[in-house]
Amino acid sequence: MEQQNTDQLAAQIAQHFQAIIQLLGENPNREGLQKTPLRAAKALLENTRGYRQDPDRIVQAAMFEHPGSQIVVVRDIEFYSLCEHHILPFFGTITIGYIPNGKIVGLSKIGRIVDALSRRLQVQERLTRQLCDHLSDQLHAHGVIVYCQAQHLCMQMRGVSKQQANTITLEYTGEFDDPTLRAEFMRMIQK
Repeated sequence: MEQQNTDQLAAQIAQHFQAIIQLLGENPNREGLQKTPLRAAKALLENTRGYRQDPDRIVQAAMFEHPGSQIVVVRDIEFYSLCEHHILPFFGTITIGYIPNGKIVGLSKIGRIVDALSRRLQVQERLTRQLCDHLSDQLHAHGVIVYCQAQHLCMQMRGVSKQQANTITLEYTGEFDDPTLRAEFMRMIQK
């Protein structure tokens, strides 16, 4: 997205934040809040930048022929997302493993794919599945497995208020249907 379009979008979103601040009973013109609507708009655009990224192009930019490798694992990729139910952050780490089928992807691109899919309004379960499906489709891998562990501020700051709650999701395709291979992956990612 061009800078001019981004600036215009930020200004439009800022108007809504200003109205929300007013609806909350606060004065958006007081000294500490005068620039808050625009700062909040820019933060929201940054935290949803995945909508303006194409995960297919990310992978296709760095695919290489490679005849070997049993399992490739990229572990503990940090991510930040916004819960689509409350627009509150959830964050944690994602570990991705795949069994190449003649092609590998540049390792940094895996982190970029995580960002492109997590920096949206999301739920952890869908994010885990999307990563698994996307890599499987793009790499035509023999198998893909995605392990995601996250904390959700919608559970910690509001509602049930459970500070230590941690959510784990696991998705896999192909040869990872074999429980022995999944167990090998789990052993590989233990710290």
